[in-house]
Order: sequence, then structure tokens, then C-alpha cells
Amino acid sequence: MASRVEPPDGGWGWIVVLSAFFQSALVFGVLRSFGVFFLEFVEVFKEPAARVSWITSIGIAVQQFGSPVGSALSTQFGPRPVVITGGILAALGTGWALSFTPTVACLSRYFSKRRSLATGLALTGVGLSSFVFAPFFQWLITYYAWRGALLLVAALSLHLVACGALLRPLRLAEDPVVGSPMAQLLSLFHHRPFLCYCVALTLINAGYFVPYVHLVAHTQDLGWDPLPAAFLLSLVAVADLAGRVFSGWLGDVCPGPVARLLALWSFLTGMTLALLPVAQQSLVLTVLALAYGFSSGALTPVAFSVLPELVGVGRVYFGLGLLQMVESIGGLLGAPLSGYLRDLTGSYTVSFVVTGAFLLSGSMMLFILPGFFSCFRPSATEQYSVTKSLEVRVSPRKAECGEGSPGAQDP
Repeated sequence: MASRVEPPDGGWGWIVVLSAFFQSALVFGVLRSFGVFFLEFVEVFKEPAARVSWITSIGIAVQQFGSPVGSALSTQFGPRPVVITGGILAALGTGWALSFTPTVACLSRYFSKRRSLATGLALTGVGLSSFVFAPFFQWLITYYAWRGALLLVAALSLHLVACGALLRPLRLAEDPVVGSPMAQLLSLFHHRPFLCYCVALTLINAGYFVPYVHLVAHTQDLGWDPLPAAFLLSLVAVADLAGRVFSGWLGDVCPGPVARLLALWSFLTGMTLALLPVAQQSLVLTVLALAYGFSSGALTPVAFSVLPELVGVGRVYFGLGLLQMVESIGGLLGAPLSGYLRDLTGSYTVSFVVTGAFLLSGSMMLFILPGFFSCFRPSATEQYSVTKSLEVRVSPRKAECGEGSPGAQDP
């Protein structure tokens, strides 16, 4: 394990970015292209849209809900063996929770001044793979049926093993030197800004993935053919890619806390979602879908960059794992709720309006984060002080006994 006082903002960190690029493609690129299978499952299993929507939602929720396990194991053994194990399990149908979260946390530790840009570049893998995977999966279904297509997707997931081999742990001065893993988790439960951030991301997550599950079905309700409908999803992925790169660059050069950018992109994503049902013409629907793709892609890198500013780099493994576990509630319920409203009303109008409202509510929640209206963002030293303040929140002896620190005050 390499030892440094501060994040190097480069070096082997760019290899970690490369690893995260391919992992984001193989995890969320697959998830976001899974809407191509949606109508196949509805037809084969003869089930309503609400029930079939649970397939993708459960995949998203398990990935996020199991993230604390990946975080705890990475703290104990390092991210490399955990991600390699996750890659093997992912090919069998599980394991995403052991792959994505440890890698993003590892990346956050390699960068400070250029963290948003590095995260944005890493997450462009989602946009590129979504552009390729949506029509590719449709082609696989056409020639190999849905069962054969799923077997080939499982083979793709095995490449997560190679991605895990590229990770190199980094020891920083910000790393907590006191307290067990339980102590670190308990300190986060006492951290009010972190808990507010979890609620905001849960609301955002409830609407974020819905178009990737139901947009193809919505366009076919409007009379589109399957291949043009799948191609629209690919165009959304291109816009998503552009949004991630632009937001990553902007997050590093724009003054003030990154949470303000997250609120902006979440608001714009919610507005485009709510307006999608209004578009009846192909051109208008395409423009709104592209706007959704850009804004939803832009919010992702800054969502990960906000966390180190809240809890410090030393707690980022546990912070990211716990955050993803909480926000899995939104990912689990969003698409099935949208499918239920589709079955109830006969169209996706109410579905997209409600999911847009989730994102708008999440963007409003971000206003109460500390320093939201500040003109400056926390420096690396200030992020280290956040870590130290969290260390004293729960003493090691009480954490081992499962007790919190009485009288702990939120910063």
C-alpha cells in the first residue's frame, strides 16, 4: 500500500480512473440498457409493467444496499481483492455491490483539486456503454433470444476482474487512526449533514433511473418501432456522456461548494422528466430526452464529489457505502411505482411527472447542507478537519460496545 500525506492528484490515480471507467460501463451501462429487455419480459412472463419493473429495480437496489459490505471489506483487505471477487460474482448474477463502490471510493482518495474532473471522466463509461449496449442488446435479443442475450451479458461482466486488478490502495494522512469500522459507521449516523444528504440522494435516485427502464416502452406507446426507440436511448447516453465531462470540469473550476452544482443539475433533470409526457412529436421528444441525458449525466460526478467535502476523505469508504445503501430505497421503488402508475392510468404521463417531482424535491433538500451558500469550498486541510471531528464523535471503546457518544454535537 502506497503511503502519502496528501492525494497525489494524478500518478497512478489515472489508472484508477481507467479502471473506474470500465467498471461504470459494465455495471451501470448494463443496468441502464436493461430497458431493452423490458418488453420481452412483459411478453414472455405475461405480467404487468409494474411487476416486470422490479427486475431492474432490485438489481439497482441490491448493488446499492450491499455497498457497505464492499466498503467494510475494502477497508479491511483493500479494494483490489474485493473488486476481483465482485467481478466473479457479477457474472453469476450478483456482485455489483463489491465492484463499483470500492473503486469510486479509491478514486476519491487519489484526487483533491481535480476530483470532480477525475470522477466525471471515470463515469463517462456509463454514457459510452449505454450508447453501445442499448442497440447491441436489442441485436442480441433478435438473434439469440433473451436467454442467450443474458448469458452474453454475464460474460461481459467477467471483465470486472481485470478492472479490480488495476486498483492500488493509498494511505493518506486523513485516514482515521482510531476506532473500529463500527465506530466509523456510528460517527456517520451522528453526522446530521450526511444524513440530510442521504435523504436528498434517495429522492433523486427514485426518479433518476426511470427513463432507462420505461423510455423505450413510452416511445413504443407513441407508435415508434423497437430499433428507433432503442436508438433514442443511445442518443440519451451520448448526451449523458457530454454532461459528465462538462460537469466534472465545471465542478473543479466553479467557485463555491459542489453541492450547488448538484442542486442545479438535479433541478434541470427533474424538469425535463416532468415535461417528457408533453412531447408528442418525435423531434420534441428527442430534444427533451437529450436534455434529460445531459443534465442527469452532469449530476452524477458532482454527487460523488460532495461526499468527501461532507465527511472527509478518511471516511469516504464508509460514507459512500452507507450513502448507497440508504439511496437504494429510491432505486428500488422508483421504477415499480412508475410501472404501477402506467398500469393504473394507461400511459406514462403521471409516471414521468411524479418521478420528476422526486428529483425536484431532492434538489431542494440540498439547500440545507452546511456552506451551501458559501463562496468558497472546503480545502483539503478543512476536509481533514472534518475527518478529525468525526473521529471524536464516537470513542473506540464505546463503538466496540455498540454505543454512541453521548452529547455529540453536529458540526
